[in-house]
Amino acid sequence: MARIFSGAIGTGFEVLFRGIKQVRRDRPIHTRGLRLEGHVVVHAHGLRSGISWIDEPGRSPATARISRSAGTPDGLPDVVGLALRLHHPEPGPAPSTFSDVLLSSTGWSFPGRYLLLPRLSVSRAPLGTMMPYRGDDGPVLLGARTVGPAGLPSSLRAFRRSLGSSPWHLGLFFATPRGPWQHFGTLTLNLDPVAEDTDLRFDAVLHPLAGAQTYEWARRVREPSYALSRRAPGDA
Repeated sequence: MARIFSGAIGTGFEVLFRGIKQVRRDRPIHTRGLRLEGHVVVHAHGLRSGISWIDEPGRSPATARISRSAGTPDGLPDVVGLALRLHHPEPGPAPSTFSDVLLSSTGWSFPGRYLLLPRLSVSRAPLGTMMPYRGDDGPVLLGARTVGPAGLPSSLRAFRRSLGSSPWHLGLFFATPRGPWQHFGTLTLNLDPVAEDTDLRFDAVLHPLAGAQTYEWARRVREPSYALSRRAPGDA
């Protein structure tokens, strides 16, 4: 039943995205964004999530893109998206591997952490993955909250002006689907000199978090629309 239900939802999203893509041929949602570069520090926290990247202290480079989901005019609330690429250098001549994490503005407590919520302020917007990763000990959600600076708006132009050359600091958290959030790390990001939209593409299904897997039902919900979004304009 879960297989049929999740497959139906995935097909529904694909049909919706296909319609939007007739108008927004490059990106159906999150059409404009700002590129950021920085790093993640996973602290020695003594907690266990069942996902190696969360549980093992370390530092890794990060590339990110902040965007507005629907692309509403500046001054109106929109769902904030933060797509995060975590780079995992491999020893020797092999190229680095990476994981993609997709965060959106949601609530923080249960059940609000599963609802997309439009926001006017990035600094005040909790960000979450909504769909859980499959860890060794069961499902795990990821979340992030701004530590500083305060007052960052969701308008991309105003965000760029407000952040300037200052770093954006976010606390990183994990939780079970209904459990309390546990602080495990810090994300620090700075605006890329290019700053405006880039051709960065993220996919949390193809590039899951290191040490985690994707649930089959979650893949069925997400992959059809993800695959459609990855296609360049004009591809069959």
